Amino acid sequence: MKRITLTQFLIERQRGKKLINADLRLLIETVARACKAISTRVNKGALADVLGAAGTDNVQGEAQKKLDVISNEILLEANEWGGNLAALASEEMELPHPIPTQYPRGEYLLLFDPLDGSSNIDVNISVGTIFSVLRSPQGPEATEERAFLQPGTSQVASGFAVYGPTTQLVLTVGDGTHGFTLDRETYTFVLTHPDIRIPADTQEFAINMSNMRRWEPPVRRYIDECLAGKDGPRGKDFNMRWVASMVADVYRILSRGGIFMYPRDSKNRDGRLRLMYEANPMAFVVEQAGGAATDGKQRILELAPQKLHQRVAVILGSKNEVERVTSYHAG
Repeated sequence: MKRITLTQFLIERQRGKKLINADLRLLIETVARACKAISTRVNKGALADVLGAAGTDNVQGEAQKKLDVISNEILLEANEWGGNLAALASEEMELPHPIPTQYPRGEYLLLFDPLDGSSNIDVNISVGTIFSVLRSPQGPEATEERAFLQPGTSQVASGFAVYGPTTQLVLTVGDGTHGFTLDRETYTFVLTHPDIRIPADTQEFAINMSNMRRWEPPVRRYIDECLAGKDGPRGKDFNMRWVASMVADVYRILSRGGIFMYPRDSKNRDGRLRLMYEANPMAFVVEQAGGAATDGKQRILELAPQKLHQRVAVILGSKNEVERVTSYHAG
């Protein structure tokens, strides 16, 4: 069987399918290269003195891990000089990062969560990187916050990397969702999971049960039905899985189906996850794999962003289950 590398895959999308141009191809390759570098740091762990707290807080007021800071720097340094971007935005930084004046400015905007699930670093559980690509508006406003405030339907590419037993890169440019595995001998990403499809039905859910006391009634109703199993209205047993690392939970759903929920509750009225850095790119990936993604009331990709670090409720995964939870909110 012929091995197709990420570069070959992207060139086919550029030359054959005309889905992307050369700049977008190079941008995705640069992000993938940065993910390889982050993967190396994650794999070294304590050997490279990258575990533990950094002693600083990010713009969200959350304590940063050393690898949060390192991953953010790797992505910035990799992407600011290539000429593909007008600006970058990171979950770890308050404001967009303009391209330094000595470098050419491109037609795209890049948003990223440099190290999703970083609370799991010190206990050796999978973490990852999430990214989203938008077209940049013309003119000087391209470097301002409002340039990034585009709905998820405007994304031209999104994806994520998982740094686990193997390093996986999941990508969509609008023609399905595809998975690549990092070959550590050749240091290349190889297409191993083409045209990923999420089963429409599932018997597995992922949610942080410690927040149960704060849930809204529609979420409690759905989970109660799952927990009731064969004796309940669903007539089947469900399993619960919760990694507390969105990249790992979503990768599991892409692999075998399931539903991931981080709903709004009485503590997080707007939701917990970030629309621009987590919800939008993951929703694009999931929808392209045949799944669905809503905030409980409407399709995530159609939400109109109001601010760069906006939070949102997230319900995504197997289509029939997402639609059921969403219908409970409507009812």
